Amino acid sequence: MAVEVVLALPDRQQVYRVELGQGASVMQAIEASGVLLDAPGLVIDPDRLGVFARRVRPDDTLHDGDRVEIYRPLLLDPKDARRRRAGG
Repeated sequence: MAVEVVLALPDRQQVYRVELGQGASVMQAIEASGVLLDAPGLVIDPDRLGVFARRVRPDDTLHDGDRVEIYRPLLLDPKDARRRRAGG
């Protein structure tokens, strides 16, 4: 089955396409993609993974065509960002 692994970095978005066997997990897709080699220092937080914007666990089973998303921590609290944009 074909899946994508996506990582959004501050300066670019990385998309990796991988072929996996049926029943492969989210973490198996991440490992097979090579994203860990391309982004040194990247730490996979099990609470910051998703498939099509739906939170998943590393051991969840994938389906053909899924897009695994690796979320980075927020750099700024959303409330603070709104206040700054509003000028206060």
